[in-house]
Amino acid sequence: MHTLTANDAKRNFGELLLSAQREPVKISKNSKDAVVVMPIKDYEELETMKAEYLKHCFESAEQDLAQGNVIDGDDFLSEL
Repeated sequence: MHTLTANDAKRNFGELLLSAQREPVKISKNSKDAVVVMPIKDYEELETMKAEYLKHCFESAEQDLAQGNVIDGDDFLSEL
């Protein structure tokens, strides 16, 4: 992944947009990673995967509840 400083990204915004269409570009500010600019298709795919994963987690939790596979919260925390 290519990295730019925030100042470079600002000065070369058009180039940033072209580069980000090919692969994600990391932008740092004050020597710390700040954001990633990525193609919209990649972002949409990532959001879809996150939504599908959350749906799977909720469905799995519902099945556990229906089957009585539960644990008391205090017991769970004390085991940690």
